[in-house]
Amino acid sequence: MYGKVISACLHGVEGKLVEVEVDLSNGLPQMNIVGLPDSAVKESMERVRAAIKNCGFTFPLQRITVNLAPADIRKEGSAFDLAIAVGILATSGQLKLEQQEATLILGELALDGSIRPVPGVLSMLATAKDNGISRAIVPIHNEREAILIGDMTIGTLAHLSHLKADTESVFQPVGQRASHEANASQALKSGLADNFSDVHGQLHAKRALMICAAGMHNILLLGPPGTGKTMLVKRLPTILPDMSEKEALDVTKIYSASGKFADRSSLISERPFRMPHHSVSAAGLVGGGTIPKPGEISLAHRGVLFLDELPEFSRAVLEVLRQPLEDRFVTIGRARAVYRFPSHFILAASMNPCPCGYYGAESSSHPCTCSPLKIEHYRSKISGPLLDRIDLQVEVPRIDYSQIMDAMPQLSSEEMKERVDQARQIQLERYADSGIMFNSELHGKLLRQHCKLQPDAESMLRRSFEVLGLSVRAYDRILKIARTIADLEGHARIEAPHLAEALQYRSLDKKTLASG
Repeated sequence: MYGKVISACLHGVEGKLVEVEVDLSNGLPQMNIVGLPDSAVKESMERVRAAIKNCGFTFPLQRITVNLAPADIRKEGSAFDLAIAVGILATSGQLKLEQQEATLILGELALDGSIRPVPGVLSMLATAKDNGISRAIVPIHNEREAILIGDMTIGTLAHLSHLKADTESVFQPVGQRASHEANASQALKSGLADNFSDVHGQLHAKRALMICAAGMHNILLLGPPGTGKTMLVKRLPTILPDMSEKEALDVTKIYSASGKFADRSSLISERPFRMPHHSVSAAGLVGGGTIPKPGEISLAHRGVLFLDELPEFSRAVLEVLRQPLEDRFVTIGRARAVYRFPSHFILAASMNPCPCGYYGAESSSHPCTCSPLKIEHYRSKISGPLLDRIDLQVEVPRIDYSQIMDAMPQLSSEEMKERVDQARQIQLERYADSGIMFNSELHGKLLRQHCKLQPDAESMLRRSFEVLGLSVRAYDRILKIARTIADLEGHARIEAPHLAEALQYRSLDKKTLASG
């Protein structure tokens, strides 16, 4: 006897459909799973056998062969348990499932037959929907996640025995899909979030962060301790543009695949803000493991990755950022498969100018105590190619007492976000048919098309390129920054003042860090 049901597995953060074929034949009673299963899938034989018996069904005393197709994809995890059990029960005639080959079945089995949640349900359901599958049975604990996929009939199951009476009873209404709302600034509106108005002075840094948010550019803040670098970056999420529904779905898929979706009842609508400790490993930062999982850069997709005290991170760890910053995805190779994780994020970083923190900002109370060799070693953690990929390099100086005590209202997140949103709207209209969303994504012909300079601006850039010895990458990034500045000012073409401001944000790699 032969039967087939449909399940799925995760490959990176995307779902892959898997046909679970079951064959019952005469022979010694035994069960084999083929189709490139990993150890967790092989162990499902015992979970399935015990669950079927403990739920009052009869485990067939026949030779059982389970094939997971296609055989060239390695099957990992425990999400196949329920599909294998249903396949065996349906093939042996103990239950009938309508539209059996058009129903996706996901879930891990406990020995008593209860159904445990599995990660990545959102990604697997999205793949099933794209392939014309209209129904799915998922663990009841994954219900909130499952109903985020519209136009699918979702059945939820808490226990295998619930299939005994009426298989179709699991397809009861489980609620409506939660509509996507741009909630990124809800805390800001309620007054609960950190606000840029909390930061006194530092208008230059605030301006740079506004440019960063408007065009999704990378940024580095450099200055002595206590000048507000970390405080400023932690307020960056309050001015970021709201996510589109597609962006929200992409981010939610990543968190679902990582098992970090929890009990949310809607798509993740706030742009992620990740702040890993400086002891993070390369695998923790970019992803990895025997079964590769998303790292911090993927969890920061469409949001911010904040590396506080940048030189404290291992140089080897920092160097692995070079390819993801350029390509906006990370590729991890394994013997049997290649995994690709999205990683389109803003890199925000902060650092002191030297180990003691006071080089270039000495005072009578805080003289710099670092030797030239020590300073050079400290700065060497940040390579030229990595620094070249950071668009905005901003010095954050100490503020004086009068600025701290200034009673005048400070530039607030609400004011900054209003201007960011205006620039964002300009970009949406400009790139409507280009397949990109932000100025930072400009490349090739699009860069030349949308970053046209006024004659005086072009002359300024030519001189700067020769005098500063800029790389081609730095040249392109200066154009993108200038494009964002022009958008913030509401100008269609890049003028000399826009370019001059963009150029000043590229001074640190030549003036400060290179001097070490």
